[in-house]
Amino acid sequence: MLTLFWTDALFLLLLAMLGGLIWHSRRHEHLRRPWRKVARSRSAMVSAVILLAYLFIAVLDSIHFLPPDGEGGVRYKTEPVSVLDWFLTPLRTRVEKTYSAPLAVHGYARENLRLADGSSRWDYPRLEFGGAHLKDPARGWLRDVLRTGFKGAAGGLGLGVILCFGTVFLIARVRELPVSLVGGEVLSGQSEVPWRAILGTVVVLCIVGGVLGELALKYHVFGTDKVGEDVLYQALKSIRTGILIGTLTTFVTLPLSLLLGILAGYFRGWVDDLIQYLYTTLNSIPGVLLIAAVILLTQVYMAKHEEEFASLALRADLRLLFLCLILGITSWTGLCRLLRAETLKLREMEYVQAARALGVRQGTILLRHILPNVFHIVLISVALDFSSLVLAEAVLSYVNIGVDPTTDSWGNMINSARLEMAREPPVWWSLTAAFVFMFALVLAANLFADAVRDAFDPRRAD
Repeated sequence: MLTLFWTDALFLLLLAMLGGLIWHSRRHEHLRRPWRKVARSRSAMVSAVILLAYLFIAVLDSIHFLPPDGEGGVRYKTEPVSVLDWFLTPLRTRVEKTYSAPLAVHGYARENLRLADGSSRWDYPRLEFGGAHLKDPARGWLRDVLRTGFKGAAGGLGLGVILCFGTVFLIARVRELPVSLVGGEVLSGQSEVPWRAILGTVVVLCIVGGVLGELALKYHVFGTDKVGEDVLYQALKSIRTGILIGTLTTFVTLPLSLLLGILAGYFRGWVDDLIQYLYTTLNSIPGVLLIAAVILLTQVYMAKHEEEFASLALRADLRLLFLCLILGITSWTGLCRLLRAETLKLREMEYVQAARALGVRQGTILLRHILPNVFHIVLISVALDFSSLVLAEAVLSYVNIGVDPTTDSWGNMINSARLEMAREPPVWWSLTAAFVFMFALVLAANLFADAVRDAFDPRRAD
């Protein structure tokens, strides 16, 4: 039975709006032109493929349903799971006692083991799931890991090759050219769009996914945490949290920035003074204090209305939603300043003065002449701010005022790794997994944002 969280609904709505924006851009040449420039950038297209892979995982993790509890098939469990949880059931259900290193077959700490003859020995225990199929780990572990990884790489390579051939075939059908000719252009790198780099990235992602997927069926690829949960599963689940923080915060920021920034720049006078006073006052309050206050108020409200939040997932989702709201409320002022400055310039342009002299309504001038001409600033700002919002979640969760502790996020993983790094020897894999996944997302977002900035900046226009 499908169930819908507030964050799920807003995220899917935002994706639908993004699809509408893409459809609208395809119908107007002045909007298609800068995007064609972005499409010719090799780094931007490689980054776009990585971002789409992250987005795909986030979408799978945003479709929740209540699984049946196994009693008659009509009753359902109270805790919902996502489609991603269903795909990752082997990782989600295989829980060890405590820490274990990546690809390990034994526990991280020694225990007093009781042998079959009744004696005891102080040694590392075998894991219940990691490498459980090996009869003699001392001899067969390395060979099994290499064989399993090679099998996953071969499967991923096969999938990547199929996707590449399918893409080349579709390009040939659209352009009405022979498949051999299009394939030669792609392989030689002579196509206008860097399809060779794009398809090469797809193949690499398929190979990496195949290796991780095949190894994860037999081992804990990134080890386990203090309570024995798979770290790879936590890192994959954290993708949704990072994507939601970056997108839903924008969902809150844009209306405030667009409305107030354009109104302040166009009408000036007391309207401009009031809006400037508003965002100047808001900027004078430390953002961390506002976020902490809202999160604490949310916790107090949930504690007083426990009957409305019987599900732990629902409580965590509400806290995530309020975190997005307060981040949006505290981060709209920068874009508002930029839009105000640009509108002050645009209101003095000849076409705006002519429309005003002809008696065109103020609302029509704002929608037809001002808003389209400031939209490049909005796109550049959104693209540049996404990565900073992802990093902000990690910092806030690190100081315990971010998402709920039960929510999988890179910030919570880093927070839990603080004490783990103090152990001897240190438990480094939780921090490493969070760093790798977050680094890939932020780097791809920054490279794509740079290409968007260069394409939409009028000063860099060809």
